[in-house]
Amino acid sequence: MTSETHQQLGRIGIWSGALHGSRADDAGRRAIAEAVAELEELGYGTLWLGGNPAPDDAVAVLTATRTVTVATGILSIWEHTAEEVAARIAALDTSARERFVLGLGVSHSVLAPQYAKPYSAMVAYLDALDTATEPLGGARRVLAALGPKMLKLATDRARGAHPYLVTAEHTAEAREALGPDAVLAPEVSVVLDTDLDRARATARNMLGMYLQLPNYTNNLLRLGFTESDFEGGGSARLLDGLFALGGAERVRARIREYFDAGADHVALQALTADEGGAGLPRPVWRELAEVFADEL
Repeated sequence: MTSETHQQLGRIGIWSGALHGSRADDAGRRAIAEAVAELEELGYGTLWLGGNPAPDDAVAVLTATRTVTVATGILSIWEHTAEEVAARIAALDTSARERFVLGLGVSHSVLAPQYAKPYSAMVAYLDALDTATEPLGGARRVLAALGPKMLKLATDRARGAHPYLVTAEHTAEAREALGPDAVLAPEVSVVLDTDLDRARATARNMLGMYLQLPNYTNNLLRLGFTESDFEGGGSARLLDGLFALGGAERVRARIREYFDAGADHVALQALTADEGGAGLPRPVWRELAEVFADEL
């Protein structure tokens, strides 16, 4: 990873699907603004807006912060046109615009009625970003790449890849496919809980939805898991391969596996037993900042 990339993304970020101010009421927007301001103060390098964010969600987080990088993780190419996205980001002041990274993905056929020829659709979308009235070029975007073709596209047409729901073994394969210079910033979900059975139960609550999506299950099958690993919300082997579970030292060791496999940056999604990844788990974010203090 280049020094410039390290400076912008940092080593550790936070991934959250709850940072969608455009879908919240006034109280919700205030809560998000307070939470992201604290995350910036805690020293996280990048805030990833998960769960198909809108451009206005990114704008709100950029406005509520001063220095932290803000990335979409992942904006669906079916929900917002390239011209719309490029124009919204171009309207920001220079300092905010320079802190933004556009994470793009093709979503899933069950979630996007217009889903068709996802690779070709992504190529066309990148072409449209390049030729927009206010272009948003390759150095400012990453792709939600899992398989070889999309990883190659992430190298050729973007800054790198932001894979979701992947193992450290996938990270090693992705690094080989991307080459040494592209950014590799996987998301890894974390359950800080020394009771491993309870931690796995929390992980299963989140994982079940994703096991209904072929893009993810096909990737997991390529990685050596079997259909039996998908039963009951996920086998212990699957959960231990996809999540960082346990106390501080165990979680640190798991994230180290991703760095050792070639990740430049890891986006941590904090899961809690009561709300999975749906809320603003600020106490857990504070704990994670202590766990990874030497990486922030």
